[in-house]
Amino acid sequence: MRMQQVSKQFGSKQVLKSIDLDLQPGHIVGLVGENGAGKSTLMKAILGLLPINSGTVTVFDQQITLSRHASLDRVGALIEYPSIYPFLSGRKHLHLFAADNTSQARVDEVIAALDMNDYIDRQAKNYSLGMKQKLGIALAVLNQPELVILDEPMNGLDPKATHQVRDLIRNMSQNGATVLISSHILSELEKVIDDIIILDQGHIVRNEPMQTLSNESVDYLVLTTSDDAAAKKVLRDSQLVQSDDLANDPRVIFAKTATDTLAQAITQLTAANIAIYDVAHEHNDLETTLLNVLTADQTEVPHA
Repeated sequence: MRMQQVSKQFGSKQVLKSIDLDLQPGHIVGLVGENGAGKSTLMKAILGLLPINSGTVTVFDQQITLSRHASLDRVGALIEYPSIYPFLSGRKHLHLFAADNTSQARVDEVIAALDMNDYIDRQAKNYSLGMKQKLGIALAVLNQPELVILDEPMNGLDPKATHQVRDLIRNMSQNGATVLISSHILSELEKVIDDIIILDQGHIVRNEPMQTLSNESVDYLVLTTSDDAAAKKVLRDSQLVQSDDLANDPRVIFAKTATDTLAQAITQLTAANIAIYDVAHEHNDLETTLLNVLTADQTEVPHA
């Protein structure tokens, strides 16, 4: 899938701004950003569900417009909420949407992978939110698509179901499918993705391997003391710790790489009769790193 200089406006609001994007075969790609960043619009543009104002979208070497394209038969998608027929069972949904070359064995495989056997023959109107969500995911992956687009697939899922969906996504990737996932549940997203795209105000801020972004995360050592306020003053006055580290966090905190500084700090605090009760290790998760990236981007000159 390739997007070249794709822009999209709703009235006077430009939602996508000159997007250039390539998705590599077999990669699991996370699409993240704040509400209103343009994530769902980007996904709909790939699927030809929205007209774009400029640029091109190419899926399997075929340019996508609002017309139906054969290349989309190789794509599976769940956008926003699953569309289901309330009086049909889950099994009948799967049979209805199965391609001619999709076997009964494949239907059974998907049902088992998502642990749907207990309710698959009940009418969908009786399904819980999580059951409906799993049915939507099952429909998206049923025909073994080469490109899978999932918008907030973890919504309404319990931990067991979330684990099942992760396994299903990994299995599809191992079989060569490209998977694009948008999710606000960043702690789950970072467990499964290979690459990450950060979208902000309609433009791509980052498009890189997840490991590259993870390398920007900082490991911290956090001290619990008898008087944190006094401890921070001692450390600030001695210039052992950067002022920003102390100012941006109510705790006594160090970058883990500063082990020499930590040893000196313990000496200083002990000399000041401040007891140290604990030294804990913390690591910035994807959410914290994402917020840092977005904050940095939004303090720059606004993009046209």
